[in-house]
Amino acid sequence: MAPPPASTHSSVTLDINGDKHTLTVDHRTTLLDALRERLDLTGTKKGCDQGQCGACTVLLDGRRVVACLQLAVAAEGRAITTVEGLAEGDQLHPVQQAFLDLDGYQCGYCTPGQICSAVAVIEEHAAGWPSAVTDDVRPEAVPPPLTDDEIRERMSGNLCRCAAYVSIVQAVSRAAAVRTETREHSASRERSATTEHAATTERPAATAAKRAVA
Repeated sequence: MAPPPASTHSSVTLDINGDKHTLTVDHRTTLLDALRERLDLTGTKKGCDQGQCGACTVLLDGRRVVACLQLAVAAEGRAITTVEGLAEGDQLHPVQQAFLDLDGYQCGYCTPGQICSAVAVIEEHAAGWPSAVTDDVRPEAVPPPLTDDEIRERMSGNLCRCAAYVSIVQAVSRAAAVRTETREHSASRERSATTEHAATTERPAATAAKRAVA
């Protein structure tokens, strides 16, 4: 007698924007449908539903994926970030702010995917990942300048049918500059704090040494 067929559903817990969501889903359910139809996270858009337009781009452990080709059951145990999870309270993510300031959208349908992809692009570039237009791809090479050509190539998986590409490139470039400035400012503050701590520690030791000599 043949064994009974295996269940076609599983219970999964998805970590989305820092919150846990437990769902029972069909094994064929995509992450995109789980987000939109089951959790009402409709910022992630369904465009081509074939992995070609990038409208459904989300971040999975910081890496960009098209949610229409990612099974929900395969995303369990991984950190999922959607466009709803990028801002910190009322403070927009620098990429979101740049898209607003520079009109990096028209109809706005592709914008959430564009923004999520741009967040990953900036981090990938900062980590030294080359692209198809990078001249020096050696591991020891420094990250190339984030030129317009680099941005276009790295963002090429996200289509904008309104053709707002010029403003999108400008927005990504500005957000990358803000990231660099923020990191440099934080590093400078850390260095200052370390120097001040060292000086504060040395002063009592020097005073004690003087007293010992006296």
